[in-house]
Amino acid sequence: MKFIEGGVTAAKGFLAAGIHSGIRKNKTKPDLAMIFSEKICAAAGVFTRNLVKSAPVYVSMEHLKDGRAQAVIANSGIANACNADGMEKAERMCEIAGGVLGVDPADVVVASTGVIGQVLPIEPIENAAGALAKTLSRTGSFDAANAIMTTDTAVKEVAVETEIGGKTVRIGGISKGSGMIHPNMGTMLCFVTTDCAVSAGMIQKAVRTAADKTFNMISVDGDTSTNDTLVVLANGMGENAEITGAGADLDAFTDALTAVCRALAKRMAADGEGATKLLVGRVTGAKTEEDARKVARSVISSALVKAAMFGEDANCGRVLCAAGYSGADLDPEKIDVTFESENGSLLVCRDGLGLAFDEALAAKVLHAKEITVAVELHSGAGEAEAFGCDLTYDYVKINGDYRT
Repeated sequence: MKFIEGGVTAAKGFLAAGIHSGIRKNKTKPDLAMIFSEKICAAAGVFTRNLVKSAPVYVSMEHLKDGRAQAVIANSGIANACNADGMEKAERMCEIAGGVLGVDPADVVVASTGVIGQVLPIEPIENAAGALAKTLSRTGSFDAANAIMTTDTAVKEVAVETEIGGKTVRIGGISKGSGMIHPNMGTMLCFVTTDCAVSAGMIQKAVRTAADKTFNMISVDGDTSTNDTLVVLANGMGENAEITGAGADLDAFTDALTAVCRALAKRMAADGEGATKLLVGRVTGAKTEEDARKVARSVISSALVKAAMFGEDANCGRVLCAAGYSGADLDPEKIDVTFESENGSLLVCRDGLGLAFDEALAAKVLHAKEITVAVELHSGAGEAEAFGCDLTYDYVKINGDYRT
């Protein structure tokens, strides 16, 4: 498996585009994206666990019940959540996309992101859809990724190439997400395409595994959004024998899908609102994998740990505190904590007790853009990683006037 260029258009038969339709006031910012497969796809997805869900989430969940889809239409700027006409607008977006693409509206996945509670104007989408469809191309992944961004500061697209069943297949994805990000998926949209031949049932199995190890292990601010959507489309144009059950081929597909999702998840965490550092919580030696996941999530979600990393303060007490209230079964007297980065490694706690350390080395290690908080529990073989970011003054500034 290797990383390649191309995002959602790396796989055979997929086209993408993104344009400004008029939903957003900023005319230089694309706000409407489209992804299209030349062939009908097996498809599956996972969505927010928030009880308050946006209309596009409900519509896409319904459209994916038959395990097939051929296109995606998504807008940024307004989330189409908590609106009286939300379902009507979401269904209408599918009808619009289906009309310009010549596909059944039921085979269209719809997504929205942006301000919750504001009415989504449908006229800009109706007026721009034809032009959007005409700009679909094999190089349109970047534009589509740009069009779904809200407070993101960087486009997020990834693709990999691997061999399955003796054939070279590709998996690519784009995502957005910068704030309202927390385990159980955050205010994120992620669309993944592949030319691998795989059944919808096996996609569902693989996507849940990948999401649990990646997107459900990121946190920016502790808020779980209303619009989270992760959808995978597989058109089978890679010509491998269709994956319909467990085995080496499904394992290879799941590994490649997880690699794409992990890369996108890390980019989302690094691009957290106001963030200056990517935090990786790496837990080893837990009694179970679930215990490791609990500790890793707790550490990177802790406001005090996040603030300490922003201040470049090697405070092991905050890490121990977060581990202690994580709900994991652990022995506090066996915990080691190490801060790691490209600038070095610093052991700050052994057997649950803080150690004296070189403050100059600590400042150097924590000055890096990516910091790993390594927690060794010495209680078993369970391990996990979680991804987050530091908590800065700018996070409050960005969210203080997000709507206005």
